[in-house]
Amino acid sequence: MGCEDYLSLREKYVMKGVALFHPIVVEKGENAVLYDVNGRSYIDFTCGIGVTSLGHANRELVDTAIEQLKKLWHMCFMVVSYRPYIELARKLAEIAPGNSEKQVLLQNSGSEAVENAIKIARQVTGRTYIVSYENSFHGRGTYGYALSATGKYKPYKVGFDPLVPGVEFIPYPYCYRCPFKQEYPGCGLTCLEYLEKWFIHSRVPPERIAGVLIEMVQGEGGFVVAPGEYVKELKNFCEKHSILLIDDEVQCGWCRTGKMWAIEHYDVEPDIMVTAKAIANGLPLSAIVGRKDVMEKTYPGSFGGTYGGNPVSCAVALKVVEIMLRDKLSERSKVLGQIIRKRLNEMYEKYDLIGDVRGLGVMQAIELVKDRKTKEPAVEETLNVISKAREKGLLLLRAGLHLNVIRLHPPLTIEEELLSKALDILEESVREVATG
Repeated sequence: MGCEDYLSLREKYVMKGVALFHPIVVEKGENAVLYDVNGRSYIDFTCGIGVTSLGHANRELVDTAIEQLKKLWHMCFMVVSYRPYIELARKLAEIAPGNSEKQVLLQNSGSEAVENAIKIARQVTGRTYIVSYENSFHGRGTYGYALSATGKYKPYKVGFDPLVPGVEFIPYPYCYRCPFKQEYPGCGLTCLEYLEKWFIHSRVPPERIAGVLIEMVQGEGGFVVAPGEYVKELKNFCEKHSILLIDDEVQCGWCRTGKMWAIEHYDVEPDIMVTAKAIANGLPLSAIVGRKDVMEKTYPGSFGGTYGGNPVSCAVALKVVEIMLRDKLSERSKVLGQIIRKRLNEMYEKYDLIGDVRGLGVMQAIELVKDRKTKEPAVEETLNVISKAREKGLLLLRAGLHLNVIRLHPPLTIEEELLSKALDILEESVREVATG
C-alpha cells in the first residue's frame, strides 16, 4: 500500500479533529531524514515538533530502550519506586537552571506538565489566578489549565467554552508586532509597564496571583523571543509580590536555543520549570522541576498518574542527557544556528516576502508578509513555500498568530552538508513564491 491508500484509511478511521499538515505517510527515519511508504526521502525540519533532537532511530537510544524493556517496562511509581525515575529526577535537579535545590515530578506530556505546574503553584501559594500570555501555547492534550492558559483561540479552543476559570492574559513582548505600537528597544518595555501599572489594578491584584506562566521563546506563537530586560524585570516583579515564575521549556528546552534551557540566556532562575518533547527524544515523558522549598509543600497523594515517569522513557531520557552533555550539543546548536541565521538574513536581503528573521540557536524562523511596511501576513504564501519545499524533499512547519511564520526544527545531530541542502531548498521555495 502507498501513501494515498493509507491516507484514505486515515480519513475513514481517524477522527477529523486530529488534523494533518503534510499529506504523507512515513515508514522510517534515519537521523535527519524521513522515508515515506512510497520510498521517497525528506529532510526533516520538523523533528515531530521539536522532539527528535537527537535524530530518528538514534542507535544509542534504541539500545537503551531495548535494555530497559528487558528489565521493566511499567510499574506505577506511586505503588513502588524504581531506579530510572529516581536517577532521572536527580539528574534533572542537577542540570536545571539556577543554584537552588530542586525536586521533580515526572508525567507523560507537555500538557500534563503545565497542568501540574499550575496545580503546584495554586496549592503551594493558596492563590487562585495564573497569568499567561497572548499568542502563547501550553498544550491541547487536556481540557484544563494547559488549554485554558493557551493564548490563541483557533483552532485549539473552538467549541470548548467555557474553559477553566482563573487564567488571565497579558500581551507578550512580541516586538515585531507590538500591540502597543512601540518600537524596541526604545519602548521602555511598555508591555511590562502594562502589567505593573494597569493589569494588577484593573484585572487581578498581585496577592491573588499564584504564578506567571511564560515561554522564553514562544513556540507555536512563531519563535518570538522575549527581550532580556523583560524577563529580568518580570522576575523582579514576581519576587516583589511573592508570585511564582513558571518557565515553559516544553519546546525551547534541551539545547535547542544554544543553551540547555532557554531561560539561561537571561540569567534568571524560575521557581518552576516544565519540559517535555525532546526529553526522551519521542518517548512519552515530561518533567516539572521546581525549587525544593516550593515542591516540598505539595500535599501527598494530590499528584501522580499511572504512567507518569515510565521506566523505559526515563532510561532513554537519562541517555539523552548523557549524550547532550557529552557531545556538547548546546555548542553545536549555536554553530548550526549561526549557519541558519546567516542564510536567513541573506534571504531577507533578497526577498521582501520575508518581514522578520528571529530565533535563538537552531530555533530560527522567518515571518512572511505581503508588505514590509504594513506587515500584512502572507498566509497563503507561507503555505505555498512549505508545499514547494515538500515537493523538493524538505518538511517544514508553520506557526504564528496569523500562521505566516515558517519555523525551523532540524535535529541537533544533522550533518552540515544536509543542513546546507535543506536551506538551499528553503531559499528556492521562497524565491519561487516571492517572484511569482
